[in-house]
Formats: sequence, C-alpha cells, structure tokens
Amino acid sequence: MALTDITRTEIQQAVREFDRLGRDDFLARYGFRRARRYLLCHAGRYYDSKAITGVAHGFLPGERPLTAADFSGGADHAVRHLRRLGYAVADDVPEPVLACGELVARVSRLRVNRSSGCPALFQPITLLWALSRALRGERRLLPWPETEQKLGGLLRRHGLRGERPRPDYPVAALHRGGLWELQGLTAPAPAAHGDTELRRWFTEQQPVGGLTKSAYDLLRHSADTRLAVIDTLLCTFFEDLDYEPLLTDLGLYDETELLRDAGEEADQDGSTARPETWLLAAAHYERLCHIVEHREGEQRARHATRPRRNPLRSGSARRAVLRRSQGRCENPACAGQPADVTDAGQPILEVDHVVDLGLGGRDHPSQMVALCPNCHAVKTRGSTRESLRTVLLRVAAERHVAALAAVGSAAQARGLPAPAPASVAGIAGKPSPANSCDTVRS
Repeated sequence: MALTDITRTEIQQAVREFDRLGRDDFLARYGFRRARRYLLCHAGRYYDSKAITGVAHGFLPGERPLTAADFSGGADHAVRHLRRLGYAVADDVPEPVLACGELVARVSRLRVNRSSGCPALFQPITLLWALSRALRGERRLLPWPETEQKLGGLLRRHGLRGERPRPDYPVAALHRGGLWELQGLTAPAPAAHGDTELRRWFTEQQPVGGLTKSAYDLLRHSADTRLAVIDTLLCTFFEDLDYEPLLTDLGLYDETELLRDAGEEADQDGSTARPETWLLAAAHYERLCHIVEHREGEQRARHATRPRRNPLRSGSARRAVLRRSQGRCENPACAGQPADVTDAGQPILEVDHVVDLGLGGRDHPSQMVALCPNCHAVKTRGSTRESLRTVLLRVAAERHVAALAAVGSAAQARGLPAPAPASVAGIAGKPSPANSCDTVRS
C-alpha cells in the first residue's frame, strides 16, 4: 500500500503508541532517528512526522510498519500527506517532544549530589514545587527574585537532609538537564556546583525561569503523569524520609487535586481525543498499578502495622479502577446506572474497597470496584450485601488480571516486550462484613 492509503485513524493509533512508549523508545523500536526538521503538531504536542507515518502504515490491514529506508519523510512525501489529512507540520520546533514515559525516565535519572551517602533533595524538591504550580495552573515562568523567595522558603522548611535554602543550585542543574527554561540570559549558565560564582551569575543575570513548556503542559493536563512523576521522585530520592509535610505544604497530599484533569483536547474533526482507547487505557492501568505496588512495598519495608493513609497510592488505585471500568458499573447484576453525568461529562461512579482496609483489605485495584450509586448503596447497606461482596471481590480480581493481560496482548501484537504475567495470588480473599465507602466522582 502507498502512503496515501494511511488515514487519520492510523495516524492517531501511531500517536497513541508514541505517547505510550515515549519518544526515545518509540524511535528505537521502529528504527527511526529524531526528526531534524519536520514535526507533526497534535493536541499541543510534537511528534517526529516521518516516524509517525511509517508506524501508522503498520496499522493498515495486513501491512507492516515502514522503516526509515522505505520512504521519504520530506515536504513532497510524508509531510505533504500529513498536511492533506489536516495535520499541522512544523518546520522547526525549538523544544523537544516530551511524553509521560520520557519525562518519568528523565526524572529518575537526575544527577544529584550524593557526597553524604544519600541523595541531596535540592532538585527533587524544586521539581515537586514546579509540579504543584502546574497542577494549579500558575505561571510557568517566574522572575528570579520570586523563585528565590518561594523556593528558598520551601528548601528551608523541608530540606530533610540539611539542604541549604539556595535555589540557584537546583535551578542551574535542572536547566543543564533540559527540564528548566531560563530566559533573558546574556551568558551561559555555569555548572551547578560551587557557591560564589553561581550566586554571582544569578544575581547578575536575574533570569526568568520555570519548567520547560512541554514538561509544564504535560504535568498540567495529565493526572497520570503527575502521579508517575511524584512516585518516581519519592521512591528514588526520599527513601526512609517523612515526605508528608512537604507534600501537604505543596498541596500534593490532596487526593482530589492530584486526580484533577485540566480538560481534554478536541481533535480537528470535532471529536474528543480521549485516552480511553482499550490499548492506551490498559497501559495507563498498568502504570497506575505499578505506583500502587511501589507504595505498598514502601509500607512493608517500614514494617507498618496498620494501613497508613497515602493519597498518592490511593489516588492511583482509584484512578486505575475508573479507567478499567470504561465508564460502566462493575457490578454484573447492575440494574442500570444513572444516565446523567458529572459537570465534567464523566459517568457518576463510586470507587469502593470490597474488603475494608482496617480488616486486611488492600488499597489495590485487585480488591476495588467502580459502582454506580445504586449498587454502592446495596453493597453498603442492602440485605444482599454479603453475597454481593463475594461476587464483587471475584469480579475485581478477574478484571484486574484481564486489564493487565490486555497490555501483554497489545505488546505481542505490536512486537513489543510484554509485561510480567499478572498473578492472582493474594488477590482474592474472604470479603469482610465491614464496608469502606470511598467515593470518587470522576
């Protein structure tokens, strides 16, 4: 088939796979290099146009992805076809494309000072501060005196390993690492070490700075990305530290805020570019379960004797269940959920722990279900609640395994590494007579 056989449907599938894998893994998987000139513009993000076109060809019936040597990505070939399909293709974009997986990988590889034997928290605290600002929709770029005041105070209050309140160090380090933009410079930023030279440079330059636009937009609009980045920072740099006061100060210990989305982009044909396709939803589900299990492992490592409220883990678990439900009540005997939706246009569903946490249940999607208000009421106080809990516990375990299996099936179909097989060991259990009424209005 020719490039002209590729439609918007195949392009959208390739874009979703790009988002799922991240730019570097996507290009490596399909044998493309980073675009030197032409980038596809979609929903406020940029994608390597030739690679997207080549991979899109593989979504045509009976066809395979094209390699870089199979066709031309120039203005008279792939670019022309993308523009005919109604896409904007930029000739030059100064900022690199950034997807969730790539941002998380870059955060996990931060080069921080470890001279004390433990990682210094300058950069992690700075990123959490910037993430909280993106969540609230505050200005991306701030004048240096304002950054110095706000970030310096945060470091002073929460430097859990003795970090001094000097924002110049983490800002310079993040700038060199490609995560922080500095504007208005007349001289290159120095290396992020030493003292006098670095302070002098910031005093003289007075830069305006903040997260790069792609990182800010991703954290602003994607709750999944926020959860993944916060989890990566906490697991990588805050081991054995009580980070709750820091997250509370930043407004990141609020489950409602963490899960809030800033809205979804509309495609050019007027439809909503929603992430809940079965493939992408399954990948998100797997990532959210990974966050939940990280937090459970951390609790076990600390020999916790009782469940500790952790909105990051709980929020990830609830969001995973809502994605898994695909907007429908998970009670197989549901008589019909309300046709009404929330102000955001989402189904009215309540996420429930089938087994109460205080009686040994897990804050994990394998023991949680999404219920309509009617079914939730029956499960809470109905005369048939005991038998319903037994059914729901089985349904939760089965749907959890099925959701993870979907990731493996999709990976196999596309020639990608499959995730480790899901285990149901410890998933099912005897439902308790108590009930947890944790509600999420998605």
